[in-house]
Amino acid sequence: MNEKILVIEDEKDIAGMIDYNLKKEGYRTVLTHDGLSGAAAALRERPDIIILDLLLPGMDGLEVCRRIKMDVRTVSIPIIMLTAKGEESDKVAGLELGADDYVTKPFSVKELLARVRAVLRRPAAAAETPEVYRAGDIKLDCSRVLALAKGKPLELTAREFELLKALMAAGGKMLSREALLDKVWGMDAALEVETRTVDVHIGTLRKKLKSDGKRIITVKNYGYRFENQ
Repeated sequence: MNEKILVIEDEKDIAGMIDYNLKKEGYRTVLTHDGLSGAAAALRERPDIIILDLLLPGMDGLEVCRRIKMDVRTVSIPIIMLTAKGEESDKVAGLELGADDYVTKPFSVKELLARVRAVLRRPAAAAETPEVYRAGDIKLDCSRVLALAKGKPLELTAREFELLKALMAAGGKMLSREALLDKVWGMDAALEVETRTVDVHIGTLRKKLKSDGKRIITVKNYGYRFENQ
């Protein structure tokens, strides 16, 4: 294990705690404490993953995320956001900008490390047989990582693409939130992680599909299924 992780966190006690535990697990770390230096470090260091606090001095985390995801040199770097409890709108905004996941403060070190491991496992898990899925006017070309609706490209984040793929591949069967966490995030459902993460991504995916729940069906208290007709 020698992956490089950029931590952008202005609270130095929290940054130090994250830094200590990441190094203990064998990761290399780079620490910055404001948005401007964090965005610059992402470009300079090209880390394997970024842990990004949203409340930062100089430039907030959402703007840092936007800049990273708009630059072709850094767009593929996964981002885990650190958010304060109750900042639902910020979580959604960050996910829509391309962040891969979020952890709500206060968080456990065990949870954060689990999320980091899950995100870092994704590239290896992505090497699958090329597939194409179709449902009505929606087409998903996995070999080209291309999603189309009525022949027009959908601007999906990597996580949204994988979520749509999992749902379409299920062939109309219901998938629980825990199953989606495992398939898309690579997380063991036994870990104490927020299944709310799935709900937020489903919400942004529905907006982009403009389906209003007619294509991705909520199965109350269980999970979701994709309407293939």
